[in-house]
Amino acid sequence: MAMLNTIAKAITKPMPRMISPKSHSMLDYVTAGVFLASAGFFWRRNKRAAIASLVSGTAVAAVSAMTEYPGGVNGVFGLERHRDIEVGLAAMIATMPSFFSFEDEPEKNFFRIQGILMTCISELTDLNHVHQPHAEAGSTRPGTQRANETTGTRQAVEAV
Repeated sequence: MAMLNTIAKAITKPMPRMISPKSHSMLDYVTAGVFLASAGFFWRRNKRAAIASLVSGTAVAAVSAMTEYPGGVNGVFGLERHRDIEVGLAAMIATMPSFFSFEDEPEKNFFRIQGILMTCISELTDLNHVHQPHAEAGSTRPGTQRANETTGTRQAVEAV
């Protein structure tokens, strides 16, 4: 359960931090979506797993929305605090099968794997990442001029 998360954290600790905050944000919302979608999938077979999945998806979405990073709605706390919360949330998700009494059923594997993946994503996120725009971002389209090159070019660009 939480032991697997600890092992995942120990394995990913020495690895380079390669996930940007923007990518982390997207992965968080995908994770929340997977939990919410799996609730519908589990509903007919295992109501306890479905409810655990709803709780997990809602918690992941709420933490993501309150984080100050690209994709966050309210900047309540920073990415470092988000990572601390998320590691705890991953451990909680991995123990959901015990808490909701379905640890002897196959749905438990979904929660354990999700907990491990969330821990790995958290540990591989670069908290000090500085966004570097692509080289193409500063260039203009062919056939247009930059508005700040010479006086009057703004009118030339607007005329086109």
